[in-house]
Amino acid sequence: MHYLLIYELCSDYLDLCAQFRDAHLALAWDAAERGEIVIAGALDSPADRAVLLFDADSPDVPAEFARKDPYVTNGLVDKWEVRK
Repeated sequence: MHYLLIYELCSDYLDLCAQFRDAHLALAWDAAERGEIVIAGALDSPADRAVLLFDADSPDVPAEFARKDPYVTNGLVDKWEVRK
């Protein structure tokens, strides 16, 4: 089953993301190696959202990713949701 993890990014995301990027990417690469993340990235013009496509048995997989993501835990994401 495919699920989208959609992030609504904070207004100063571009100014803050560099300091958490390595930790965020490490988490994402681990998920990709497990076959969970299919493709992911931030949207541009404006950089107000990011979308991560997961291949998982349950929406709990992308939700758990979000709960651990340094972008979320450090306030770069104002709101997130998982959509089937």
